[in-house]
Amino acid sequence: MMMKKLPIGIENFEKLRREDFYYVDKTGLIKELLENWGEVNLFTRPRRFGKSLNMNMLQYFFEYGCDGSLFDGLGIAGEKKLCEEYMGKFPVVSITLKDVASNQYETARDLLCAVIGCEAMRFPFLKDSPRLSDEEKEQYAQLVNVDLSGRHSFIMTNGVMESGLRTLCFLLQKHYGQKVVLLIDEYDVPLDKAQQFGYYDEMVSHLRGLLGRALKSNNSLQLAVLTGCLRVTKESIFTGLNNLRVLSITNARFDEHFGFSDEEVRRLLEYYGLEDRYGAVKEWYDGYRFGDADVYCPWDVINYVDYMRANPKAAPKAFWINTSGNDVIRTFLRMAKGGVRREIEELANGKTVTKKINEELTYRNLYGSIDNLWSLLFTTGYLTQRGKQEGDEIEGEKGIYDLAIPNREIREIFIRQVMEWIQEEARKDTPRLDALCDAVARGDAKAVEELLNAYLRKTISIRDTSARKPKKENFYHGILLGLLSHREDWYIRSNVESGDGYSDILIEIEEDEIGIIIEVKYAEGSLEAACEEALGQIGRLDYEAGLREDGMETIFKYGIACKRKNCMVRLA
Repeated sequence: MMMKKLPIGIENFEKLRREDFYYVDKTGLIKELLENWGEVNLFTRPRRFGKSLNMNMLQYFFEYGCDGSLFDGLGIAGEKKLCEEYMGKFPVVSITLKDVASNQYETARDLLCAVIGCEAMRFPFLKDSPRLSDEEKEQYAQLVNVDLSGRHSFIMTNGVMESGLRTLCFLLQKHYGQKVVLLIDEYDVPLDKAQQFGYYDEMVSHLRGLLGRALKSNNSLQLAVLTGCLRVTKESIFTGLNNLRVLSITNARFDEHFGFSDEEVRRLLEYYGLEDRYGAVKEWYDGYRFGDADVYCPWDVINYVDYMRANPKAAPKAFWINTSGNDVIRTFLRMAKGGVRREIEELANGKTVTKKINEELTYRNLYGSIDNLWSLLFTTGYLTQRGKQEGDEIEGEKGIYDLAIPNREIREIFIRQVMEWIQEEARKDTPRLDALCDAVARGDAKAVEELLNAYLRKTISIRDTSARKPKKENFYHGILLGLLSHREDWYIRSNVESGDGYSDILIEIEEDEIGIIIEVKYAEGSLEAACEEALGQIGRLDYEAGLREDGMETIFKYGIACKRKNCMVRLA
């Protein structure tokens, strides 16, 4: 039997259903939306948790011309009354703002106009509709008068653009005699880019006009659903919008409709004959908590299952890192001082920290304080809740949560960013880096120990007690390798075959015919014993053989033992 294809990057519901892709049924979202009515609904979730696919599903369900066969066998098909009343009964305006991203204001504005214009072009019958007046047809013509090439600015006026969604809703209602369902995906992406590239005020003004007019006092609106990563009510984008219902990651409503549940993951693995990999999938990609539900990241699970279909023994890896720049972690590390760095260590080592979380962030002030960054890490999925401190705060004010890194994948991302940050910090102190490298090159173990300890005291320690010893050693190995790579004239190799084994670090200084062997150990007991173990391994496995073959006359053999923020260096 042919197995269903895996929907990697597929956000089109019709394609997914017609072309035999595996689909995890999220049509319960439709039922809950209709039975727990809210006129304007904002879902905030991290990226890659199925927001866009859910929005496309909503479009296919509500829109005139709906093919009910797309929903055969899915949960919503069993809700006969809801389907009879709502399926295929509405005009739908559906846009995504995820591509309104540019380093220049003019281009971003053109892209925003193009989004509105392209959606208006889906309804060409409006230009000849007998139910529209000549003036209304002219309004439609202004909406589709957009330069799709992006080469020219201001084809659509600001007034037309900011009224565009409301105008389109009005025209569709008048044509069909039916109110409109409005779907806006990734509404906050333009603000993120605008803040990064310095045209924030202009973009806030456009979005305030666009969304305010479309969602507030829009008599043509039947239902609106928005998605994004952050709730940004303090931007005044939604000022006066009394019908807005915010459904964030802390809200128990709709908590299972974004992300995969444990049962859904088990069924997926069983379908592809990968039940034995459940433990690895859970360790790496589970751990998020939305409301009262524990969920997996769908993007990661689907990619890893696809990876295992080609190689059933493939180890898990971080797929999410390729979908985000992780700039927030880098900024967080740069801003963190002593106490916060200790908290980062606690998180990286599997523990929790307790913080006040403000879900009403503003892009203008995201990086304005370390408190805002804690909230940003939480809302964007780098941290999740492991419990809420009891209190009587009202909705919209700060809640106090026990925060943790969700899973192994995000922990790996954190560690990678920590190591890169350590190296960046080290490069700022060139004299100290030169001193460390010079000490290594002349065989001065005492100086190497002093300088390396100075680096470790200033940085962040990773000491996960659940990790195997080689995993702990890799962290210190990576730090040392990054520091020594400062010398671009050295030939440095890592984990290379030499003699009868694989040495951690081999260095050749060709001009001086100096070879250096470094073996790093994590000290589970004494540092002295770990150093002796490292030196014994160098001798026993004859790591110097390759250096001798390459003509290195002087060879220094270092055993380095590390534990938390301490190290010991010994020379054979």
